[in-house]
Amino acid sequence: MTDPAPPAYKRKLFWVALLYFSEGLPLGVFYDIFPVYFRQQGVNLADIGLLSLLGLAWTVKFLWAPLVDWARRHRMWMAGANLGMACVMAFFALNTGAVAVAGPWLWVAIGVFTFLSATNDIATDGYTIELLDKREYGLANGVRIGFYRVGMLFAGVVLMISGWYGWPWAYALGAAVFACNALMVLAAPREQPRTRAPGTVASELRLLRDQPQWVAALALVIGGLLWPALAPLARALDWRAVVDASATWWFKGALPVGLMLCGAALMVNAARGPRAALMREGPVFGAWVELLARPGMIAILLFILLFKLGDSSMGFMVKPFWVDSGFTNQQIGLVSVQLGLAFSIAGGLLGGWYVDKVGIFRGLWVLGLWQALSNLGYAGAAWVVPHAAQGGEVALAHQAMVYSASALESFTGGLGTGAFLAFLMAITSRERATTEYAILSSIFAFSRAVAGWAGGIGAQEMGYAAYFLLTFWLSFPAFLLLPQVRRMLGAAETL
Repeated sequence: MTDPAPPAYKRKLFWVALLYFSEGLPLGVFYDIFPVYFRQQGVNLADIGLLSLLGLAWTVKFLWAPLVDWARRHRMWMAGANLGMACVMAFFALNTGAVAVAGPWLWVAIGVFTFLSATNDIATDGYTIELLDKREYGLANGVRIGFYRVGMLFAGVVLMISGWYGWPWAYALGAAVFACNALMVLAAPREQPRTRAPGTVASELRLLRDQPQWVAALALVIGGLLWPALAPLARALDWRAVVDASATWWFKGALPVGLMLCGAALMVNAARGPRAALMREGPVFGAWVELLARPGMIAILLFILLFKLGDSSMGFMVKPFWVDSGFTNQQIGLVSVQLGLAFSIAGGLLGGWYVDKVGIFRGLWVLGLWQALSNLGYAGAAWVVPHAAQGGEVALAHQAMVYSASALESFTGGLGTGAFLAFLMAITSRERATTEYAILSSIFAFSRAVAGWAGGIGAQEMGYAAYFLLTFWLSFPAFLLLPQVRRMLGAAETL
């Protein structure tokens, strides 16, 4: 007689689903709920745009990831972060209409919210990597992608509640969900014990005095990551010279990319210096040294920047294409968001199964090809479907083309993302998984932000059809780096 299957709460995939639902929900609250709430309260667009500054916490989360990694107890970090976000939601529920809209306390509350969300991301990613075996990464990432999207879309439910019952009840629902997440996380399997690195922050600071190249490199990287904040900040403070410069291509793209690349080059050089080994055991820079000192790491960083370039370059322009083709908000929401969720979950699960079956390396190039092909679907649709005023009559044949392109893009995007996330998880050291994954995911986030900016210029200058065709070819430079990826994956087996 076979033993019964373990209950759901003991299955790893159950916890992956729960944790990534709680990771996706704050992003949905930040991008879908706060802007709508402020606009309905009469806040001007410039002030709402300043919300992007507070969202930079997700970009620079690697700065405090070493603290989370060093302190361990990831379940406590996740539970504490979710409980803190519940308190922020409760603050909004109790003070809606009682506190000056966009006043200092509300901005502080949102800043705390994004910091807690980024901290939850750090702990969740590190905990998940340690929870799973490497052979489980594929299917787990399929579940992870799907429930992250579910968490983001649940913010839409909160938004609907605000329309039916008012903002206090909507925020109260958000607070209750975050509080439930906090309680459930505490029941997750305990982390495996791990010996802490023998180094201390004080000893690292002493070493840094003799290796100022590390400080200069980190300053350049942070400068590149925070550069997008200058434009909205300059508009808010009426710095005319900076506002004028921010409209140029070199200010928006060349400078931040150049800062990041110079910082990365300095870091790689510093990590391979004769005294870098002394910092390997440190709690802050130890993970940087261990990660960047690996052979072929420059090629891997380029691969991370490039693998999703075609997908990211097109992604920001898809919704404007729908609008300019005449589709209504209801049509965009139903097909591109709701049905897109189902297709992206299906793609993630199938991609995860395929990666588990054939391995991460083959999954990257096979699923990467499928990911690129979806761009051709949108290029074909943009070539045929004419521009029209939103809400006008869109021919059924044109609707079918755009809907098919959307379904293909959502499905193949899930395929490629599943393989890519499995790769990121596989090359991180389990001893420093929390910090290393935060570093790698921040690099990817930077690539996505730059691609979104460039996409606006490309679509405007070339037109949708030609630009979408270009994004297809942007998917292939990463394939030139696959030999280095194979070597890194082989070396990662020993980590």
